[in-house]
Amino acid sequence: QVQLVESGGGSVQAGGSLRLSCAASGYYDSTYSMGWFRQAPGQEREGVASINVYARTTYADSVKGRFTISRDNAKNTLYLQMNSLKPEDTAMYYCAAVKYYGLLTLDPGRFGYWGQGTQVTVSS
Repeated sequence: QVQLVESGGGSVQAGGSLRLSCAASGYYDSTYSMGWFRQAPGQEREGVASINVYARTTYADSVKGRFTISRDNAKNTLYLQMNSLKPEDTAMYYCAAVKYYGLLTLDPGRFGYWGQGTQVTVSS
């Protein structure tokens, strides 16, 4: 089993920044592909950013140029730096992991391990 714990959410005004963190433990190693997902009330969960073992990344079009995903393998921690936040970024943000070497995808159905989520609220 892999445990994922997110932190760093909060409330911010439009144009502000937040950095989310996700600490991984258990049967986790750096070959896992990792991702950030979000879900707003009444909407489906959507992929925000993903990173694989080669540190290759992919982003949803809605966050390109504003969000940056990264990982610190020594600390087993995943990050999401969010800049120029917009009210439409308001959602519960989830960290996810999958043991699939090299996978790079924003499809939440491909990920088997999930954190409990951290709320991000952006006011106008």
